[in-house]
Amino acid sequence: MPHQFSLNQTVRKPAVTSKGGIVASQSRRAAEVGAQVLAAGGDCVDAIVATTFALNVLEPWNSGIGGGGAMVLYRAKENRYQVIDYGMCAPQSLRVSDYPLSGEGAASDLFPWSPVKDDRNIHGPGAIAVPGVVAGMEEAHRRYAKMPWKDLVAPSVALAGEGLLVDWWTALTITASAADLRRYPTSAAAFLKDGLPPSPPWGIKSEVRLPQDTLKATLSHLAEAGPRDFYEGDLARSIASDIRADGGSLSVEDLAAFRSHLREPLAIPYRDGKVYATPELTAGPTMAHALRLLQQGLKPAGTPDAAAYVEYALALQAAFRERLKDMGDADGKRSLGADYLAPACTTHFSVVDRRGNIAAVTQTLLSSFGSKYVTPHSGIAMNNGIMWFDPTPGTTNSLAPGKRCLCNYTPVIAETKDGKRLAVGASGGRRILPSVMQLVSFAMDFGMDLDAAIHQPRIDASEGAVVVGDIRLPAEARKVLAERFDYEESRVQALPQKFACPSVVMRDGDTNSGAVEIFQPWADAVPEA
Repeated sequence: MPHQFSLNQTVRKPAVTSKGGIVASQSRRAAEVGAQVLAAGGDCVDAIVATTFALNVLEPWNSGIGGGGAMVLYRAKENRYQVIDYGMCAPQSLRVSDYPLSGEGAASDLFPWSPVKDDRNIHGPGAIAVPGVVAGMEEAHRRYAKMPWKDLVAPSVALAGEGLLVDWWTALTITASAADLRRYPTSAAAFLKDGLPPSPPWGIKSEVRLPQDTLKATLSHLAEAGPRDFYEGDLARSIASDIRADGGSLSVEDLAAFRSHLREPLAIPYRDGKVYATPELTAGPTMAHALRLLQQGLKPAGTPDAAAYVEYALALQAAFRERLKDMGDADGKRSLGADYLAPACTTHFSVVDRRGNIAAVTQTLLSSFGSKYVTPHSGIAMNNGIMWFDPTPGTTNSLAPGKRCLCNYTPVIAETKDGKRLAVGASGGRRILPSVMQLVSFAMDFGMDLDAAIHQPRIDASEGAVVVGDIRLPAEARKVLAERFDYEESRVQALPQKFACPSVVMRDGDTNSGAVEIFQPWADAVPEA
């Protein structure tokens, strides 16, 4: 892959260790909110709720209360693993006839579906699926939280009061979606300046912030009214009214009917340990397939060598081929699916508390800024989950009312044969699975700590026959991969990123550690003070 990057630059971001809890997130400030909750005596789940709402304010392009997700939990006292699934679904009030095929080429965003007239399934009110994040937080909070709901939402209210700080990363992210944000007046008012992306100031004492007053009022209301208000109260009526007024199908009945689901995780045997993953309409079953193949083919010794990277590529390619055969929300077909290349428009964070409770949490709006539609009266950036469905009738994943969305996120908690536990996940669409699988292997096959694992170069094998290698790979590995595969190389500095963006925590005895993607400029693992 041609590039103009420095050949001498090195990028490092050390892992952190602590006897206390740690939050590892793509946003340092959100991680700080979660770590402060842990320091105040909160449970791992309290930190999840607080971090989730903070991310809604700080990273409105990646996730938020207008999206969906899933978490894998380990509860130390009960020695139990659980999954809370709050993935999105199509509105029951959706009419498939509102999504006619245009018959013109290929779709213009993340998936190779036949295009829909006016890209109605990609952006705007018609692309919005029923959001699940608030329901997921409600379920986790009801089961395990120690702190009041309003106290956990309160930090996000304060953050929204500050306004969205515009630095180079904010500006770059908004610029990438500006053309579609301009289509919707409330979105343009929220994220653009005079119809153009904002620019960070040159002056060291200057700053640019985008007001989030409407979102602040919504979060303040939700803090007081409680999570059910999002689905059954004044906020539900406001959200549905805005969306239907602008041509979408989401109704108050759709919101009221939504529930998150407590599920048993997939328990995948691996190297005399186990990997606990999300089941059904996620990439967890594909992870299980890849790990089965890897356990058969990989003979670990020392550190990952050329043979190891070849086995990674073979396992991933075989697992993706199986996934691409059949997919969707249909009986017998909820374990494998077909999803295509997506940018890092998701967020993942991992949490461990001082009592040993652990969580891997992945949440998304699907595309960057989701539907590019912000609700006028509540200031919520809404998902474009309808794009997950094939608009062509007659397939397993064809669009239909009430159907659950197939997702490509893969949060997992792995338990090694010597009792260590690590929570890992990533953002990055189809690139998530390769990243998570390799990090699990680095820990379970090669005994790496998090500092070594997060700095170990990875490959990506989610683009069909193409294998993408980090240019920092050992020379012999690069040579052998080039001989065996259609091989390309990239640097971690590339944008769009060619590798996923992981956030990881580990517990070894009574010591916790955390690490994040070395290039992501906002990411940090933050220990409780």
